[in-house]
Amino acid sequence: MDNNDNLVQVDIFGQEYTVKAPANSTYITNIAEYVDSKMREVEKNLPGQQSPTRIAILAAMNISDEFFTLRNKQAEQVDRMEARITTLIDYIDKRIEE
Repeated sequence: MDNNDNLVQVDIFGQEYTVKAPANSTYITNIAEYVDSKMREVEKNLPGQQSPTRIAILAAMNISDEFFTLRNKQAEQVDRMEARITTLIDYIDKRIEE
């Protein structure tokens, strides 16, 4: 085990897991709590008893949707910033040439 790795006990959807990761234990615990809350949210919105595997897959899809949405928004913001920077550079270049 790497000296920078932490072993952290977490509870996700009623199951205990030992997680080994090169991050601080609070960060790992926060991630586990987020996954647990997403699984419980999915469970609450499904009819009847569902398997933990089905709930985990649907929660993973919801989390992935959040990730992709944020990534796309970030890419759009980068594109807008790059366009503005290009416009500013063009403006400065024209002023320097005058």
